[in-house]
Amino acid sequence: MPESAKNKVVVIGGPTASGKSATAMDVALEFDGVIINADSMQIYRGLPIVTACPRPEDEARVPHRLYQVMDPSETCSAGLWEKMCIEEIKKAWAGGKLPVVTGGTGLYIKTLVQGISQLPAIPDEIRNEVRRRGDMEGVEVLYEELQQKDPEMAGRLKPRDMQRICRALEVLETTGKSLALLQREIKPEPVLKADYDTHVIMPPRDILYERCDRRFNIMLEQGAVEEVRWLNEQKLDPKLPAMKALGVPELLSYVRGEINLEEARETAQMQTRRFAKRQCTWFRNQISNPKIHSAQYSESLRDEIYNKIRQFLLT
Repeated sequence: MPESAKNKVVVIGGPTASGKSATAMDVALEFDGVIINADSMQIYRGLPIVTACPRPEDEARVPHRLYQVMDPSETCSAGLWEKMCIEEIKKAWAGGKLPVVTGGTGLYIKTLVQGISQLPAIPDEIRNEVRRRGDMEGVEVLYEELQQKDPEMAGRLKPRDMQRICRALEVLETTGKSLALLQREIKPEPVLKADYDTHVIMPPRDILYERCDRRFNIMLEQGAVEEVRWLNEQKLDPKLPAMKALGVPELLSYVRGEINLEEARETAQMQTRRFAKRQCTWFRNQISNPKIHSAQYSESLRDEIYNKIRQFLLT
């Protein structure tokens, strides 16, 4: 890595099945890099096929970090991921390697590159009480309370998004202010002061959807059902993030005998396509100044990305 490349980070994002992992792999090989995961599901152990984690042969060619490092019984937040990511970036720099951060979780990437509002810490007693009420009374009751106390924040959330509804109530109880107001008042700044070169791989919609469908079929062939059967045996809280990974709810219904495999396949593919569409919208509207590549990953696109990264590293 050239001297001028110190303190620099390449970020490669994009929707699921867009080809970003292949892009990151090529970039890491070309520029002597370390790949650092920015996918909120690939961080959990036990589901490498369902979450499309790197293959062992890929990990043998290029160092990969933050893949399968947490148990599915745990919850990884954007803030926790940011701390782990920054640690891995600094290790890469110290070893003379280029950090290549890649994944489809736009919030993680935004947190690293642009920062997020540093909200006051929530006391354990408040958090525990709100979560207890959620378990006892249900999400509908908490959402109705949020609508009464903080209609602006309630209007931003889905009525059944337990995690975010609880978060909004916790902040309101702790600070006496709306989370929406605090997010406007507290200007975000990135924790890690670095130069970021952000690329987003975004193939045409028809190609992306076809890749989503094909990838899920491949996952089934490779053993996705067996992974989800193992996950089902862990008897985890259904509200945990790992239980909501793409394809997991549908395959859980299948292994529990609630639907047949074809129904699981069709529903999971539909949900994956919808998710990919939302990811595209996020990357276009929430990430500052990304280099968006609106094409399927190919040799010509690879060379285009290489040239842009070379210019970035030399400036």
